[in-house]
Amino acid sequence: MAGTVLSPANPSQLCSSRSAIFSASPKGLTRTHQLAVVREKGMKVKCQATSVPADDRVPDMEKRNLLNLLLLGALSLPTAGMLVPYGSFLAPPGSGGGGGGTIAKDAVGNDVIAEQWLKEHNPGDRTLTQGLKGDPTYLVVEKDRTLATYGINAVCTHLGCVVPWNTAENKFLCPCHGSQYNDQGRVVRGPAPLSLALAHCDIDDGKVVFVPWTETDFRTGDAPWWA
Repeated sequence: MAGTVLSPANPSQLCSSRSAIFSASPKGLTRTHQLAVVREKGMKVKCQATSVPADDRVPDMEKRNLLNLLLLGALSLPTAGMLVPYGSFLAPPGSGGGGGGTIAKDAVGNDVIAEQWLKEHNPGDRTLTQGLKGDPTYLVVEKDRTLATYGINAVCTHLGCVVPWNTAENKFLCPCHGSQYNDQGRVVRGPAPLSLALAHCDIDDGKVVFVPWTETDFRTGDAPWWA
């Protein structure tokens, strides 16, 4: 400390000089220095210098990695929990049947059992069920009390109204703009430009299953516009 002159008229100089002395001391890097008081002509000046070893400021790498893993796990669990319901919501409705089809659902959401359905519906009936992609689809009972091999999508090809079956007229009559379709869903009067879409109607393990129709439309001889 020889050669260092501290002027009582300049307290900031006293503090700066005192801090420089602590910094130069090897022991100053290993402990916290508290108060240094310099008395000169009745004046008291307080200087405080704090020094923290460099090693204490750097977390242990293994601890950091452990904390990162814990944080990642804590964030992943609730995130995954939120994604599950969203994924279920975005998935197409209906459960898969044989051949990648969809099991038909009745008005209350139950699987359509072919044998039971035929007992409860008369020949010529066309009754709405839930079909491919959740679309309303008519299940047709033939005159010989068997299920038709096709289902008829009930969505009008004009502006998307659901077209009801009119037993008295033996037609599908759209209540929105007057479009008409025959008993197989072929358009017979506009403004609808196209026939109603079809789906294959199969039976798998006793249940009615709708399968996408990709072949020629047997009603018109044309390629299916909905495929």
